[in-house]
Amino acid sequence: MAASSWKHSVRISTEGDGHVQEDTCGYAAGTAWVIDGASVLLPQLGLPGPSDPAWYARNLDLLLTDAAVAAGPASGVCSAPEVLAEALTRMDQLAGTVAGEERIRFPSAALCLAQLTRDGVEILALADCHAVVELEDGSSVHVTHEPADIRIGTEHSADPVRERELRVLDRQLRNTPGRLWVARREPEAAYQAHTVRLGPARRVVLASDGAWRAVELGIVDGPDGFLMAAASPVAAQELLLALRTLQAELGEDADDATILTLERISP
Repeated sequence: MAASSWKHSVRISTEGDGHVQEDTCGYAAGTAWVIDGASVLLPQLGLPGPSDPAWYARNLDLLLTDAAVAAGPASGVCSAPEVLAEALTRMDQLAGTVAGEERIRFPSAALCLAQLTRDGVEILALADCHAVVELEDGSSVHVTHEPADIRIGTEHSADPVRERELRVLDRQLRNTPGRLWVARREPEAAYQAHTVRLGPARRVVLASDGAWRAVELGIVDGPDGFLMAAASPVAAQELLLALRTLQAELGEDADDATILTLERISP
């Protein structure tokens, strides 16, 4: 059976407030992804990029391209976790050359990945990136993992010093049993992700949490509204413009926002 592949109809990324662009996205062969570099809380290592998270997002993008190509265009050869695990294995090797054994301060990212299979698509989510899949039967499925800071709670919001201490502790404990797993340098993170296997898809939208803020603020009505708004480059640009306008009115710091919309090409 010949393989399907992806083509993109929308690929848009806008920088947020307060730091350089730390999102990226891409696709190769049967794999597509959005990467959202985690904001800096711990001292940076000074990696050769605009920031440590920006360096990480860019290099994971390149390593996912290599892993997707190595998996080959034949659908179903590798699962989504296997493709990500291969990229993170290569990241661990790269990390050893630039950061030695450092893990806790090594940059990380939320990620959402779509992998074509022989009979459909597999979606993998780590932390708070999102996917909306339009299936061949016209239904849609929303896939995400876990909000990045949900474990610190809101009871300390009136005490910014204590809240920051908890955020730092949460970051230090990531990728350990019972805590939030993210893409960093541990290949086993790929098997801690939320992974969903679905049937044939017409279209897949992958988004960073900065773009998904349009749903949370009510600019679009849920996953189906987001899917519709991300259907074309013009509509997606209008969505992000509306988001930035509302965030400015609310006085809300804007996060980087990335949308990648893909259509399956049948053989």
